[in-house]
This record gives sequence, C-alpha cells and structure tokens, in this order.
Amino acid sequence: MADISGVPHLFGGENALRDDLKARLERAGLHVTSAIAGTRGAAHALARHGGGIIPDGRLAEGIGPLPISALRVDHDTTEALSRVGLVRIADLIALPRAPLARRFGPGLILRLDQALGAQSEPVAAEPDAPHFGVRMTLPEPIGLQADVMAGLERLLDRLCDKLFATHRGARRLRLELHRVDHVAAQIEIGLARPMRDPVRIAALFAKGVEGVESGFGIEAMRLSAPLTEPLPPEQIGDGPTVGHEDVLADLLSSVGNRIGFDRVLRLLPATSLIPERSFLLAPAAYSEPEPLVHYSGAKRPITLFPPEPVTAASGTPPASFRWRRMRFTTLRAAGPERITPEWWFDDPAWRSGLRDYWRIETREGPRLWLFVTPQTTAGLALPATARAQNWYVQGEFA
Repeated sequence: MADISGVPHLFGGENALRDDLKARLERAGLHVTSAIAGTRGAAHALARHGGGIIPDGRLAEGIGPLPISALRVDHDTTEALSRVGLVRIADLIALPRAPLARRFGPGLILRLDQALGAQSEPVAAEPDAPHFGVRMTLPEPIGLQADVMAGLERLLDRLCDKLFATHRGARRLRLELHRVDHVAAQIEIGLARPMRDPVRIAALFAKGVEGVESGFGIEAMRLSAPLTEPLPPEQIGDGPTVGHEDVLADLLSSVGNRIGFDRVLRLLPATSLIPERSFLLAPAAYSEPEPLVHYSGAKRPITLFPPEPVTAASGTPPASFRWRRMRFTTLRAAGPERITPEWWFDDPAWRSGLRDYWRIETREGPRLWLFVTPQTTAGLALPATARAQNWYVQGEFA
C-alpha cells in the first residue's frame, strides 16, 4: 500500500504508473494485481477482485459490484448479511447506517465509510520499533570492578525507565565496555522471564564483569536490550517485593547463564499411559509451568529409567531375583497393572507387546517397579506355566 498523491504525472498518468509498476515486478519474477483508488479501503478491495483504477468521485460505482467481503469484515458478518440478501457493497450503500450498526456491529459501518471516503484512513508507514539502548562516556578511564558495576547501575536505571515507559521487559541484555586502546569487551546475559528490575539484573552481570580485562582503562560503556517482551505494570503493596516466581526466575537466570538455558529443563505433563511418554521435557526459561493432571490410577515411581533386565526371577511376581549384580527377595508385591502399546506410535521398545507392571517392596530396602512381557499365541495370553517370563526393572519408588 502506497500513497501516490502527486506522483502519477511523473510517469504520464495513473495508467502509465500502474503499467510501469507491473513491468518492474514481473522482471523480478512477481505476478501481481494492483489497483488505484481514492481511499485505502477501495484500493484494497479492488486489488483483490481483478484490479484496475477508480476515477476520482466514482468510489461508489467502482466498488459497488464487489462482494461485501472485500470491505475487510469478518466471515461471520459476511454470512449474516448474505442470509438477509445483502451480497454486494452496492446493497449496503443505500441503506440507513443506524439499523445496520445495531444489527451487524459498528465495524461494518466503519469499513464501509472508510472505503467510500467518509472516514479517513491515511496511508502511513509503521512507526519504528523503540530502541532500548543507553550509553555513557566516562571523563576518565576506569578499571576497577566496583567502578564498572557503579556505571552499570546508572545505565540500568536509565534502560529500565525506557522499558517501563513502553511496558516492556528485557529477556536479553548486552553490555559493551570500550577500552582506551579501541578494544571492546562484551558481556551478554539472558533472563528466564521479562524483567526491568535494575538491582536483580545487576547481580547477574557481576560474574561477567569480574572476568573483564580492563587493560589501560575503560572509557565508554553501552547497555542494550536486543530482546524484549511485553511486561505490564505489576500491582505493588505491603507484601514482599520479590515473590516466589521472581526468586525462581532469578535462579533460572543465574544457572542458565552458566550452563545454557536449553540445559535447564522442567517436566510438563503429557496425556499418555506409556511411562516414557507420560511427561515432556522443555526448557524452563521458554515454557510455563502447567498444573499436574489428576491421576487416579496406580502409583508411579519417582525415578524412571530405561528397562533393565532381571535374572533368576522365580514366580509371578518373582519371590526373588537378581538386578544390577545384587540379589533381592520380595517382601510385598502389588499388581499387576497392564499397559498396552499405543498402536499409533511405532516404538521399538514396545514391539514386544503388552506389559504387566508390579510394585515390589524388597527385603533389602529398594522399592522397585517391575514388569513382565508374557508371550501370547493367537492373541490370547498363555497360562503362567506355559509362557516365558521376561522381567525388567524400569523405576524405583521413594
């Protein structure tokens, strides 16, 4: 969309301007349909229904034959208008505005008036995104860590004021330290959640500033927030200024800056009865915690690992068995809990078929989660005396 007021005569008229634009775009490999009209709404409508030029003063005639959907109204409004026999824009132009607004909403009237020029809709470029960056030139070079942190605190106060004015919070911050020998050191930190608290942010920079080599001195500092997210103002009161979520975010930010945010994971629930697929692992800094789904079935172990084979198992459940080179004797057993494979997933670990899980409390202390994979014939489970007993340990209870 472009405002071409006062431009067509430079190309020999509107037709020549449109032809020149089409030729340039075709040479670039783009095939387009364009339109010229006195309003943004009319040009938008005509460009999507064949294109062309609407002469001055003939907007109603130019867009009248077009469908109502060309006015940029939602699908539900278009359907409701068609049910009462209003299909074209010309059907709306002659009708009184007040009944249309009461029945179909003011949005329809706004779009119609914008297309006809009764409501202004100027063509203007999108405003530039706000730049979140501040800098400081020092009168004398500095080199002590305390001096750098003091300068950083001043920069943070100014940057956080800019973030607050636009209701934004920083997710990534970059500190540039320019030395007198024209060498620049850069410290970059990430945040687990949007933040604009100067005190909490400064603490995350401390370790990086400690490792900076100041050389002959630092003469300029620049702090920027290359990545920001919306952060509306928070309600304050007599309660604690730093809540539980803020403490957790500070911990995630501190650990994430040391080992990487992709390595700090959280468990999210998943709707699956298969033990290995009953949860999801997601980076804690880029995901929100979810409430645990209420589960009324058998208990699950606190530690889950890939199935490990059991040897010397006797009986069902086994009265004794060997696992990890140790001998265990069953004290109590609860089960079985039968879990069948999810047929819509081809999981190699579950190609052996169904599993019967048992909770085993051993005399030696460990409380284990064992399962057996009974052999079947013609879809029917064989008697215990006639089937092979393949026992595995997959988890351990607290």
